Amino acid sequence: MVRIISSMARRRETRERAKIVATEVEAQIAGSLWKIERAVGDAVAADDTLMVIESMKMEIPVESPCAGTVAQICVAEGDSIEEGTVLAVID
Repeated sequence: MVRIISSMARRRETRERAKIVATEVEAQIAGSLWKIERAVGDAVAADDTLMVIESMKMEIPVESPCAGTVAQICVAEGDSIEEGTVLAVID
């Protein structure tokens, strides 16, 4: 049996697979997003600083948990964030 897939269905399937391998970067502490150091489309290595959170007068770097490309930045500078807030997505 041969399965024929249209190019549109193939693209949709590829996008769905890509969502599975994306990594969400979450805030480990509540605070204020002080500075975003990377932009969507930037290539990052594991442990590269993506952004900086200010909490209790301290600056806490948010590092990439893996190598990849920044697919999405989910917050803006100055936003108040809670622990567990998704800050960025790495593909």
